[in-house]
Amino acid sequence: MDDLLEIPADLTALPTPDVAGEWKPFWDAATEGRLLIQACPACGQRQFYPRAICTGCGGEPEWLNAAGRGTLYTFSVVRQNLVAPFKDMAPYVLAMVDLEEGVRMMTNVVGCKLADVKIGMPLEVMFVRAKEGLHLPYWRPRAAA
Repeated sequence: MDDLLEIPADLTALPTPDVAGEWKPFWDAATEGRLLIQACPACGQRQFYPRAICTGCGGEPEWLNAAGRGTLYTFSVVRQNLVAPFKDMAPYVLAMVDLEEGVRMMTNVVGCKLADVKIGMPLEVMFVRAKEGLHLPYWRPRAAA
């Protein structure tokens, strides 16, 4: 369990996420190194993943800059995946992170040993260039204050 969780060597081989529609502002901000979530000005509901309407009241959500800090809610260690390019990445951690802003995001944890990954660990976002115009958010252990 001393495996070091690293960013995949070839991010261009990963499937390209949907960077249009409701997702466009999110991916544009990620390219600038900013993490966005949605917040409804009518009811205050915050949400992630992006949607055209508020899940609380049906209003029109606006974008909110998130601090990029969160806590590991749960995770699964993927040790075997027979589908390219994921088969070359194992082991990796598929995780759910609770952001300080009150939403939960699915992601990968990197930058630490597999044995050090624990529910409740403080994390921070980092953005990694996958290709021109696309930066992917990964989460790593938060540096001590």
